Amino acid sequence: MFDPYPSGLPIGAGWVSTPDTCQITFPYDGSVVSEAPVGTPELARRAVDEAVGLAREVAALPSWARREILLNVHRALTEWQSEFEGLLVAETGKPLCDCRVEVARTLVTWQAAAEEVARLHGETVPLDLLPSGEGLTGFWKRKPIGVVVGIAGFNYPLLLASHKIAPAIAAGCPVIVKPAPQTPLATLWLVHLVREATALPAMVQLVTGDAEVGSALVTDRRVGAVSFTGSASTGHRIAKDAAPTKTLLELGSNAALVVAEDADLDAAADAVLRGAFYASGQACISVQRLIVVDSVADALTERVLARLGEAVVGDPRDEATRVSALIDERATARVLAWIGEAAAAGAKVLAGGEASDGVIPPTVLADVPDGVACWDEEIFGPVVCLRRVSDLDEAFAQVNASRYGLHASVFTRSLGTAFRAIDELEVGGVVVNEVPGFRSDTMPYGGVKDSGIGREGPRFAIDELTVTRMAVIRA
Repeated sequence: MFDPYPSGLPIGAGWVSTPDTCQITFPYDGSVVSEAPVGTPELARRAVDEAVGLAREVAALPSWARREILLNVHRALTEWQSEFEGLLVAETGKPLCDCRVEVARTLVTWQAAAEEVARLHGETVPLDLLPSGEGLTGFWKRKPIGVVVGIAGFNYPLLLASHKIAPAIAAGCPVIVKPAPQTPLATLWLVHLVREATALPAMVQLVTGDAEVGSALVTDRRVGAVSFTGSASTGHRIAKDAAPTKTLLELGSNAALVVAEDADLDAAADAVLRGAFYASGQACISVQRLIVVDSVADALTERVLARLGEAVVGDPRDEATRVSALIDERATARVLAWIGEAAAAGAKVLAGGEASDGVIPPTVLADVPDGVACWDEEIFGPVVCLRRVSDLDEAFAQVNASRYGLHASVFTRSLGTAFRAIDELEVGGVVVNEVPGFRSDTMPYGGVKDSGIGREGPRFAIDELTVTRMAVIRA
């Protein structure tokens, strides 16, 4: 049993018992990690009541106080860093190496949010550009948007929750976070640490539960903004249900890695190994579509297959493991079904493709046609689909043909090709000679098309969670 925080849910200034609990299990072997509280729509509405009642007081917190809260949380997370890493392995089933990266990135996020408090300011406006503005002084400042609801996915629960909570605190907004039902434990502990770092514990609350709980949160008209990370289908539904409330949506993708004729093929193969299988493929910007100019496709394929054994499959607690069980059996069955569908449609299975002891090994498919889920949708598993193209024109057209547009990368020795990719690829981020999964937590992160709207990264999320207020003064 893992219980470094009180029982129940952190709602209001205290912790509230729930009518039900559920078992959180270790995805690798099904063993029980802990019992977790299960919230209800009534508790969700109660959390909104509490947040609304506290919104003015949170908005009035001076900059130094908000910055101190963020720094105190950073210090607490640092103290418990290894324990968080172990807990993340247990509840997500991700390899230990990936959980270590998640905690390290979480620390950067809280530190960056603290630094951005000092840069939250407005500007003067020259109102006398029109004669009617003569004698007027104008300036604008940023004000908190109000109550924030943050809904996070299961794959990076601590980091994703931090990208909701830390910017909200920096902006002066009370926040209610809802973790994924499969992975609430690290987020519960995080919220506990945040509440211990402030004299206003109710400024950060957490509610667990199913879609009805989420609906109770996002449809409440008193909420100022909803920030969601998850699937496109769920994000679209939230946007419709929440309207006209502002929504920030990070909805995933089927990220492409383009290999040009002049690419360093060893570096490109290394990127496939690192970029397709980290977090067991359960990352929205992992390499899913590998688009290779035909003249180098054989050589690249040979390099990738020769090194596939480096993506060690096994127990996620093992230091050497790079690929392990997916979040649950349903996810595993879906990925296997998509692989089978692709094979039936003519794709060649070059490696992997079948589960062993419930774990899907690194899988490479070639010649996956349009119209099948492995190519068109987000697979969220350790699968990469290789397609040959005649030239860069066709490669870039293939990238842009997707309904998604989060990140893409291109491997090339040509600066011209690099800048062409930056200009032409319809994505939120273009990465040159590195995996599309590269993300610094201080950069603007988000997508276009069905990959969402809005940007994360503390500076940019704080902008999203504040509104301008114009001041016009005639002396």
